[in-house]
Amino acid sequence: MALYAIGDLHLCLGAPKPMDVFGGAWIGYMDKLKCGMSVIRPNDTTVLLGDLSWALDLPNAKADFAWINQIPGRKILLKGNHDYWWSTAAKFSKFCLENDFSEMHLLNNNFFEYEGYAICGTRGWFFEEERSGVHDEKVFKRELLRLEASLKAAEERPKIVFLHYPPRYKGYQCNEILQLLEKYQVRRCFYGHLHGGSHKLAMEGQWDGVEYRLVSADYIGFRPYLVMP
Repeated sequence: MALYAIGDLHLCLGAPKPMDVFGGAWIGYMDKLKCGMSVIRPNDTTVLLGDLSWALDLPNAKADFAWINQIPGRKILLKGNHDYWWSTAAKFSKFCLENDFSEMHLLNNNFFEYEGYAICGTRGWFFEEERSGVHDEKVFKRELLRLEASLKAAEERPKIVFLHYPPRYKGYQCNEILQLLEKYQVRRCFYGHLHGGSHKLAMEGQWDGVEYRLVSADYIGFRPYLVMP
């Protein structure tokens, strides 16, 4: 058994928005992802850190989730800022059942156990950067509640946190999320969202007792990051 993490697949089988147009590492990214995922085995768990499909709703995301369904083992999914297909956990469960998509689970106000550890997390938010009124403040507070709900549900288990947005990078930190990591004694945190030139902003390694890792697909060579062997 192994635990892997990768974010920002940006699949586009049901929406005409291939990432190849951005050039560089993204050229041929679907083939790169397929090759990278070949390391995963049926008993493994893979956390997918958001921005999974460009589709605007679940019906149009069917082809992308059929692709994800072919990844062996358990898949734990977070919401990203471009996951417009996301509606409710109940609708997603029904969608998976109707299409025979097995072992796909949403990380949303909950946690999942792996070898005695708790997989916790939520999307997160760039509140300080994207402040545009009351709406953003409400979204930000809701994300804090979701993260704390996930951490609380894990009780005394050692916790690994997965977020879509980085809680800190060069020139920015989200103090409220960092305070939750400290409060619940989180020691490892994985995030995505940063691409291309933004990779240089990533803060990795130990910061205030927490190990941070960027696992955006293009940053890790479209090969899932081994969190635990």
